[in-house]
Amino acid sequence: MATVTVRPATAHDIAAITRIYRHAVLHGTASFEIEPPEEAEMGARQQLLLDGGYPYLVAETDRVVGYGYAGPYRLRPAYRWSVEDSIYIAPDAHRRGIGRALLTQLIDESERRGFRQMIAVIGDTQNVASIELHRALGFRHVGTFAAVGFKHGRWLDSVLMQRSLGVGDAAVP
Repeated sequence: MATVTVRPATAHDIAAITRIYRHAVLHGTASFEIEPPEEAEMGARQQLLLDGGYPYLVAETDRVVGYGYAGPYRLRPAYRWSVEDSIYIAPDAHRRGIGRALLTQLIDESERRGFRQMIAVIGDTQNVASIELHRALGFRHVGTFAAVGFKHGRWLDSVLMQRSLGVGDAAVP
């Protein structure tokens, strides 16, 4: 396998990010979106997160093969210390450790920025690879919302996992 480099994403990465996400939306259950957004929308989403001080990363080999970001878990002010992670990998790059590299650095970057909790909202209980990746990196299962989405002709669950960041709730922010 080629060496994987994880670095901050830039606007120049949006075309690759949009291709990766498009495939995930059309063929997977990680995202509950039905129609994949265009590049302009993906760029606006990226800029909103970067402007908010959230980490947004890409993984590269000879090209961008994955991306991940942390964003607000919820928008109300009391949630400002909690982030939700999102990781997407190119379909031909699964099972190569790219998700682990992205999520590891995303955790580190989120801790460095002072966030205290990371929430994973994993689309579909059948997404075992994502569930196991999160578990391996210290997330614990905190619940499952049953049949909250309908996509690809079937009902989908959302698996909720959580991990403390830094000192977590051991001290006030």
